Amino acid sequence: MSQLMGIIQRLKTMQETQDNGEVPQRFFEVNGKKLCQVKYFPSTDTFELEVYGSDKKTNKYPFDDIDITAIEIFELLQEEND
Repeated sequence: MSQLMGIIQRLKTMQETQDNGEVPQRFFEVNGKKLCQVKYFPSTDTFELEVYGSDKKTNKYPFDDIDITAIEIFELLQEEND
């Protein structure tokens, strides 16, 4: 559960970042392997989750809820650990 809380805290920090013209973004990785990137768009209060596939392809998913975004990231990290 503490890993999920850590993810939520990182996402909240992105929301609280002062608008300096750049889109706040964070990478999530396991053992040095980048699994995904999250961007936060303050103008629409939405997150974009970009998941890196093993075939070098990426998939992007928009979310307007911080909790759902965090759960998706958490599940990606858990799948990599299994």
